[in-house]
Amino acid sequence: MAFEGLSEKLSALVKKMKGQTRISDKDVKEMMREIKLALLEADVSFKVVKDFIASISERAVGADVLESLTPGQQIVKIVHEELISLMGTVPSRITYSSSSPSVYMLCGLQGAGKTTTAGKLAAVLRKDGKRPLLAACDIYRPAAVKQLQVVGGQLNIPVFEMGTGTDPVTIAQKAVAHAKSMLLDVVIIDTAGRLHIDEALMDELKKIRAAVKPQEILLVVDAMTGQDAVNVAGSFNEQLGIDGIILTKLDGDSRGGAALSTKAITGKPIKYACIGEKLSDIEPFYPDRMASRILGMGDVLSLIEKAQTAFDDKSAAEIERKMRTQTFTLDDFLEQMQQIKKMGPLQDLLGMLPGVDAKALKGMQFDEKQYGRTMAVIQSMTRKERSRPDIINASRRIRIAKGSGTSVQEVNRLLKQFEDMKKMMKQFSGPNGKKMLGRMGGLGGMGGKNRPF
Repeated sequence: MAFEGLSEKLSALVKKMKGQTRISDKDVKEMMREIKLALLEADVSFKVVKDFIASISERAVGADVLESLTPGQQIVKIVHEELISLMGTVPSRITYSSSSPSVYMLCGLQGAGKTTTAGKLAAVLRKDGKRPLLAACDIYRPAAVKQLQVVGGQLNIPVFEMGTGTDPVTIAQKAVAHAKSMLLDVVIIDTAGRLHIDEALMDELKKIRAAVKPQEILLVVDAMTGQDAVNVAGSFNEQLGIDGIILTKLDGDSRGGAALSTKAITGKPIKYACIGEKLSDIEPFYPDRMASRILGMGDVLSLIEKAQTAFDDKSAAEIERKMRTQTFTLDDFLEQMQQIKKMGPLQDLLGMLPGVDAKALKGMQFDEKQYGRTMAVIQSMTRKERSRPDIINASRRIRIAKGSGTSVQEVNRLLKQFEDMKKMMKQFSGPNGKKMLGRMGGLGGMGGKNRPF
């Protein structure tokens, strides 16, 4: 996660502050100093940090905080609220034109990930019921047109291209006309980038903007580029007038704090975040959820949403019933593992849970091969053994190990995980735990030897 370093420092500070029962002006100043250093080390713009600290300090030294019964928690609340404000207060959604098609123009430096992001955005809008068209207007970068065609082919989304010998403005215009004739209601224009901002790049983008009058101009920003991300966002906004930002490579191992500055510098909202290399790895940007994740408070809402896309309500309700009535079998366990695998890497899922130490997760080894071995062990059991694991004695375990190409120790480990998970999930079978129980059953089987639970 790009904000890992910042999250680690702020999470530690949050824990420290929460335990404070009495806070003086001196304590507040010391906390602000630590927050300031954490933000600067994470590459957040100095001006943004200065304003951020000033805003927190002004609220934190008030009598309502210093005289509160839980002043530490009050300050944590203020930091959380100000962090949300820094990133946009409320989620910002993409807008649609009153007349079809809605045109979206992606811009940004070369290497920011515009072409892949164009495909990801098209897939997201298709889920909203739109019929998108991708337009290949980057005629300069080698194989850029081909790359967009490959992305479009993987998503089964049409791509309009005229090769590399036609002016990008003409391509954009003809793409919009083609969308109208084919009754497609969204056009996403993949424009050229440069290694740096220059006059030729901006002139071309301005001409495309004037020719097709896009509903929104979306700036694609690489979260791993440090302070350059801030400078790029400011320059594009000044010269082109952007409507929103899409952050890419948020799964990268970098400080990432500069990405937090883009909204404050441009005044334009972050609309989407790309959190992986897969074409499905894009999600709407929620300032409140990101603030919670940065402060180590988890992101249960996003976790539940991921579960909802992987689990249908009928199967979730059935699994919840089986767990509650203690009729959950190894067949159900295997099905849950298959569903959870669709939700993404286990490290990312666990990182969304409140109180899970991101630093500890980083050192964990989540063996993807463990999934295949677990599957083989279960499939080597008889139907009766899968429904009644208690009958699996020593001789049966030897047979299962041989049949699955694993060891008796691995068979023992799986059976113990299964029993541990049943005990754990039983605790969630009350009224408040039913929904999460139905959607999160089976998590225990994905960890491998060094699983953190």
